[in-house]
Amino acid sequence: MPWEPKRDFIGYGDTPPDPQWPGGARLAVNFVMNYEEGSEPSIQDGEPATEAGLSEAHGLRPDIKGRDLAAEGMFEYGSRVGFWRLMRLFEERGLPMTIFGCALALERNPRAAAAIRKAGFDICSHGWRWVEHFKLSEAEERDHIKRAVASIEKMMGERPAGWYCRYGPSVNTRRLVVEHGGFLYDSDYYGDELPYWQTVEGKAHLVVPYSITHNDVKLAGWVGTADDWFSFVKDGFDMLYDEGSKHPKMMSVGLHNRLIGHPARAVGLARLLDYMQKRRDVWITKRVEIAKHWVKVHPYRGKGLNE
Repeated sequence: MPWEPKRDFIGYGDTPPDPQWPGGARLAVNFVMNYEEGSEPSIQDGEPATEAGLSEAHGLRPDIKGRDLAAEGMFEYGSRVGFWRLMRLFEERGLPMTIFGCALALERNPRAAAAIRKAGFDICSHGWRWVEHFKLSEAEERDHIKRAVASIEKMMGERPAGWYCRYGPSVNTRRLVVEHGGFLYDSDYYGDELPYWQTVEGKAHLVVPYSITHNDVKLAGWVGTADDWFSFVKDGFDMLYDEGSKHPKMMSVGLHNRLIGHPARAVGLARLLDYMQKRRDVWITKRVEIAKHWVKVHPYRGKGLNE
């Protein structure tokens, strides 16, 4: 019987392992740029409607038939403008970042792909396209994974180290990622603040959890200003930092070019980066480095967490 995910309400519980982050850091922080613009559902790519998710167009004109040119423009802003603003903010500060890259989006903006390569940011595959994998058949999903890996390897010069699909995986996703092979980890999980191992089809597999909480999706209706977002994510950072004196954890901060790439929002990101850089014992790092560190310090021991 094929492997399927099982629910686990226990996890590490009250005895989380010491991650032993480099330099004795109290907290590992990973910033993620979700590069999706150009891979979203669209009339041009065969879908019946224009995608408006995580943009100002979301919910405004649900009655539009055919192309929604306003929504298209908002996505294009992300790749034409927002991407370069976020790149500047990180490069000016000498900070690393992980790219959750949709393969087709990177194909459609080779200048952005070249800039990512030059900056040395790591790539986690965000799928062939920004579509809902839980709606794909097993055969379709297997093909999407294969196409994503081949495309990213061609565009970026190396295979993606990790995998993360749009919002929620299907029950087949992790098994198909392991079946394809070559991935160091996946991030299709939101239920923890530390990496953990699973056994999938008899093979060791590392999960590096992600977060939609410390994420600029809050700017798509939950919070209104750069100060609101900065304060919200800063509070999460402060609590994790304080807890890190006894139980160090990791923190994922998700970014989208078409959201926080706008100037009135990007100032909140700039404040957050500057705030974090002033705190001692914080490891701001790439996702692949967190995964490599976990493999080295907490290797797979023949079974996954709570198995």
